[in-house]
Amino acid sequence: MAITTAIWWLAGIIGAGALIAARRSARAWLGALALWLVAGLVLGTIGLIGFIVLAIVVGVPAALLASTARRQAIITGRLLPVFRRIMPQMSETERAAIEAGTVWWDADLFSGRPDWRKLLRTPAAKLSPEEQSFIDVETEHLCDLSNDWDSTQIWQDMPPAAWDYAKHAGFLGLVIPKSHGGKGFSAVAHSAVVMKLATRCSAAAVSVMVPNSLGPAELLLHYGTEEQKNHYLPRLARGEEIPCFALTNPYAGSDAASITDIGVVTKRQWDGRETLGFLVTFDKRYITLAPVATVIGLAFHAHDPEGLLGGEADVGITCALISRTHPGVEIGRRHWPLNAVFQNGPIKGQDLFIPIDMVIGGAVQVGKGWRMLMECLAAGRAISLPSSAVGAAKIATNGTGAYAGIRRQFNTPLGQFEGIQEPLGRMGGHLYAMDAVRCLSAVAIDIGEKPSVISAIAKYHMTERARMVVTDAMDVTGGKGICMGPSNFLARAYQQIPIAITVEGANIMTRSLIIFGQGAIRCHPYVMTLMQSAANPDRKQGLRDFDRALFGYAGFVTSNLLRAAFHGLTFGRLIRAPRGAARELAPYYREAQRLSILLALNTDVAMAALGGALKRKESVTARLGDVLSQLYILSAVLKRYEDDGRQNADLPLVHWAAQDALGRAYDALRALYANFPARPAAFALRVIGFPFGVPRRQPSDRLHADIADILRQMSPTRERLMQGSWRPRPEIEPVLGVLEAAALAYPRIEAIERRVKDAVKAGTVDRMPQAMPLLSAWADEANQKGLIDADEAAEIRAFAENAAKIIAVDDFPQDFNLMEDLQTRKAYWAQQNGRKAKASAPRAAAE
Repeated sequence: MAITTAIWWLAGIIGAGALIAARRSARAWLGALALWLVAGLVLGTIGLIGFIVLAIVVGVPAALLASTARRQAIITGRLLPVFRRIMPQMSETERAAIEAGTVWWDADLFSGRPDWRKLLRTPAAKLSPEEQSFIDVETEHLCDLSNDWDSTQIWQDMPPAAWDYAKHAGFLGLVIPKSHGGKGFSAVAHSAVVMKLATRCSAAAVSVMVPNSLGPAELLLHYGTEEQKNHYLPRLARGEEIPCFALTNPYAGSDAASITDIGVVTKRQWDGRETLGFLVTFDKRYITLAPVATVIGLAFHAHDPEGLLGGEADVGITCALISRTHPGVEIGRRHWPLNAVFQNGPIKGQDLFIPIDMVIGGAVQVGKGWRMLMECLAAGRAISLPSSAVGAAKIATNGTGAYAGIRRQFNTPLGQFEGIQEPLGRMGGHLYAMDAVRCLSAVAIDIGEKPSVISAIAKYHMTERARMVVTDAMDVTGGKGICMGPSNFLARAYQQIPIAITVEGANIMTRSLIIFGQGAIRCHPYVMTLMQSAANPDRKQGLRDFDRALFGYAGFVTSNLLRAAFHGLTFGRLIRAPRGAARELAPYYREAQRLSILLALNTDVAMAALGGALKRKESVTARLGDVLSQLYILSAVLKRYEDDGRQNADLPLVHWAAQDALGRAYDALRALYANFPARPAAFALRVIGFPFGVPRRQPSDRLHADIADILRQMSPTRERLMQGSWRPRPEIEPVLGVLEAAALAYPRIEAIERRVKDAVKAGTVDRMPQAMPLLSAWADEANQKGLIDADEAAEIRAFAENAAKIIAVDDFPQDFNLMEDLQTRKAYWAQQNGRKAKASAPRAAAE
C-alpha cells in the first residue's frame, strides 16, 4: 500500500508538471484532477474524507479558474483597475516607436518555444535572373568606376563618371516599382547591391544606399498621395532628382523625437493665392546627400496655436517634401566624417513657408511623421548598414586571408602561425554569421515583415562585428595595413567603421534601449495584450482581453520556470532537435531552445522585480537584449547551413559562428546574474537555470586553424564565404588585382618547396627564399640544376612578381600628391564646364 500511495502521489506531481509545462487550460487541470482523485479512491490510497478534503482544497480553486465569468468577477475584475494605476504611462512617441513594424522570428525566440520548422521553411535568399544580371553587369561596372582611394584623394566624392552611371543605370531607384520607372527589386537584391558596392567604395555604397533606404522614395511609396508619387518617383528612379532626408538637429540626435525644428500652421500667399501651410524654422546636420540633393525630405514639429487645422495645438512631427530651390533653404556645405567623402552636410532654413500640399501624404498625414519614420526605419535599417558592414568585412577578410597565405616571415607563411590563425579564425567565423544575418533579415522583409526588433539587432551586431573583423585584419596585415595608398585595401574601412556604428541609431542606444525595449513588449506573447487591454476604452472587452492575457501570462511564467529547472538539471540533453534539421547541428538547436526558455523566464522576472524602473536599468536590458540577439544570430547560422545545402566543408565556419553566439549569450547571462539589482531574484534565476554553473563556450584553437586554412587557400568554401563581393581584376587594379592569383598559385609553390627539400639538405640548392627578388633567381638556379622544369620556374617567377606587388606599400612625394590630385580635379571640371558652355551656345544663339 505504501508503494501504491507513493506511485499515486508521484503520478500526481508528474502530471501537474506536465500540465504546467504544456500550458494546459484550467478545464484540462480540472479533468486531470478528477481522474487523479478517483484513481486514489479506487486504489485505496485515500479514503472518502481525504477525497473530499483534496477535492475542496484543490478542486474548488481549479473549478473557479475554469469558469471565465467567476474568474473575471472575483479576480481579474479587481486586478484590472490596479494594473491601470501602476502601468507606466506611455507617450504617443513611445507608443509609435514600440508599435512600429512587425514581429517575426524574434517573437518565437521570446516565446520559449521557437518553431524551428517555421524558420527552416522560410525561403532562402535568392535573386531573380534580372536581379542577378544587374549585380553581375551594372553593379560590377559601377565598382569598376569607383574606388576608395580616388574618391577620397582626388574627387572628395564618388567619381563623377560613377555618379553619372549610377543615375542613368537606375541605382537610385532600386526600391521604386517598375510602374513608376524603378527597378522594383527585392530586399535581397537591394542588400546584395549595397554589399557589393561596399566591398569596393564606401562613397558608392552610401550614395546608392541612402536613396533606397530611409528617404523620400520609401516614404512616398507608403504614404505619398498619387500626385506626389506620379511626380517624384519617376524622376527619382531616373536619377533626375537626388533625395535626402533631414531629421537630426544639433539638440536631437538619438532622441530624434525631440527635434526643436518648428513649423507653425499659418496662411500665406503662394502661387498667387492664400494657402494653408507651415512657417518652418529648422537647423539640420549629418544629412547624407544634402550637399548635392535636389529634393529634401524634411521632418519638423508642427504646432497649430490658432486651431487652423481644427485639432490640438501640438500637432506632432510632420514630414514634408521640398525642393533644393525652395525660398529660404540654406544648403551645400559639407561635413567630413572620418575622411569619408560621401556627400553629407547641414541644411538650414529660417521662416520658410511650406504649403500643406507639400506634406508627404497631404493634409491627412500632418502630425503622423514619427510613426511614418519608425515604420520605414523598421525595414530599411535591416538592409542598409548591415549590408555595408558585411561588405567591409568581406573585403577585409578576402584581402587579409590571401595576404596571410603568401606573406612569409621566418620562412613560414603568416597564416601558419597560431598567433595569426586566431584572428583569421575570428574573421572568417564572424563573416559567416554576418552574411547569414544579412540574408535572413532581407528575406524577412521580402515575405512581408517590417522587422523592427530584428532590424535593430542586425544594425547593431553587424556593424560591431565589422569593427572586430577590420581590427583583426589590421593586426594581421601590420605595416601593409597602416600605410595609406591605392594598394591598401583596408585603411579606409578601418577609418570609417565608426560612422556605421554611429548612424541610424547609435549602437550604445540601440543595444541598451531599442533591442530589448521593443522586444520585451512587442515580442512577448502577453505584455502588449495586457497593456492594450488596460488602455481599452471598451471596459467589457478590455476585461475579457485582460483576463485571457493575465492567466495566459501566469501559465507562461510557470511553464517556463518548470522547464528551465528541468533542463537545467539535465543540461538540456532531453530537448528534441527539430525533425529534418542537420543532425550534426542538433546540439545547437537544443541549446538555443534552452536559452529561449531562459530568456523568457529572465525577462518576466526582471519585469516583475524591477517594474517601471526596468527601462532605466540599461545594463540589465542590454544584457537581456544580447541574449535575444545571439539567439537570432545563431538561428541565422543554422538556417544558412541548410540553405547552402549542408556543405560539410563549411562546418568549421558553422561551428565557430554557433559556438561564438552561444558563448556570448552565456556571458550576457553570467553578467546579468552578477549585477542584477534584486539579488535574491538573481540567485534564484541562476540556480534554477544553471544549477551546475553557467557554461563557458568559445571556439577552439583547432577551429581557428581550420578557418585560417580556408581563408588562405582558394576553395569552394572560401568562394561561398566571399560570394557577392567585388573581386579586383588586374586591368582595373594592377596591384590588388593579382592578390587572388598569387594566393591561388602559392600551394603549388609550397609543393615545389617540399619536393626539393632533399636537394636543400644535400646542399645542391639553397632553401627557397622568402624575399621575392631572390625567389626569381632561385627559380632560375633550380631549373638549371634540373630540380624543377621550365614551366615551374616560370610559375615561380610570376608568383614572385605578383607577390612583390602585394607586399609593397605605397609612397609619395612630400605633398602626398595633393597638388597633382588637385590639378586633375580642376582639369576635369574645366573640361566639363567647357562642354556645357559649348552645348549651350547654339541654344543661346537661337534664342
